[in-house]
Amino acid sequence: MAAIGNRGTVKEASGFDAEADAQRLRGAMKGVGTDEAAVIEVLAHRTIAQRQRIKEAYKQAVGKDLADELSSELSGNFRSVVLGLLMLAPVYDAFELKCAMKGAGTEEACLIDILASRSNAEIKTINAFYKKKYGKDLEDAVCGDTSGMFQRVLVSLLTAGRDESDSVDEAQAVQDAKEIYEAGEARWGTDEVK
Repeated sequence: MAAIGNRGTVKEASGFDAEADAQRLRGAMKGVGTDEAAVIEVLAHRTIAQRQRIKEAYKQAVGKDLADELSSELSGNFRSVVLGLLMLAPVYDAFELKCAMKGAGTEEACLIDILASRSNAEIKTINAFYKKKYGKDLEDAVCGDTSGMFQRVLVSLLTAGRDESDSVDEAQAVQDAKEIYEAGEARWGTDEVK
């Protein structure tokens, strides 16, 4: 899990103090109403790793789970975003994939966004978290909710076997581009397998 805190654009807050942030969040939830600006100020300006340390500090100081406390204080989309910020990246990805396949219909864009943009190691970690949290293989869930060529592409991504090296075979790239063109644009119908 070396990538925790390294993905994204949020940089580590200078002078970070998990205990002080935990107390600030506690103060934001005290009394009637919630100081949502304080919640945003703390959580939106910390890395994933720093937010995990804040959760631990809150649990130690208050004896309650920060996510549970915020969940009871907030509502709607704001609550969803804040609770998402408190999750580790692979846990959040697994959660989003589960939500994308929940109920009638499938949010294909979510499946594509997550599975096509994660490294092989990240895909393996997401698979493990999904299995642990939901008691089902992610591949089985995807196969139960998709079909056809779309399903085949997603299953291929889930195998976490993509070449991640920086080397490019220029001749192979030209050949692949030619074959893709001939399988689609250059003919009637499309050779989806190609």
